[in-house]
Amino acid sequence: MSLQAVLDEMEEKMMKTLEVVHHEFSTVRTGKASTSLVENIAVEAYGAQMRLREVAGISTPEPRLIVIQPWDATLVQAIAHAIQKSELGINPVVDGKLIRIPIPQLDQERRKELDKVCKKLAEDGRIAIRNERRHGIEAAKKLQKDGKITEDELKHAEKQIQQKTDDYIKEIDTTLAHKEKEILAV
Repeated sequence: MSLQAVLDEMEEKMMKTLEVVHHEFSTVRTGKASTSLVENIAVEAYGAQMRLREVAGISTPEPRLIVIQPWDATLVQAIAHAIQKSELGINPVVDGKLIRIPIPQLDQERRKELDKVCKKLAEDGRIAIRNERRHGIEAAKKLQKDGKITEDELKHAEKQIQQKTDDYIKEIDTTLAHKEKEILAV
């Protein structure tokens, strides 16, 4: 394996970690309606577990309302049940063939809890990025030990790896700051 392959693989894994962090943040309720809150809820449909977005159209016609329109009207009750079982703390209202989910205003205590959840998600992301840095540096050191790269190339690679690590951690911190602002805004 070449040094460039090591760096590319490390960066790809860091990118995937960042995507996971972004996705996890999108599932944290902020008091505003967002389709990402419910789209991955597992629904019992046709004898299998399916994601809500696979069995229904999801929209946010108002800032505090999510509307779900199942493609098969027989799934309305199964969808409503799945939403109630989720840990989102929201209650669906069945309205004929539609399901409406009013998003309640968050109280200050709940905002602080959600802020802690976001900080934990961000820290988990930072740890994963740092683990990729460690793996990248170990792989580069192994290349140097095996005589495939020089000591100067190793030093340069370590600087590149640290720069990538700093960039991805900064992106996580920026995303966290944005999410905290969203959650704590009254």
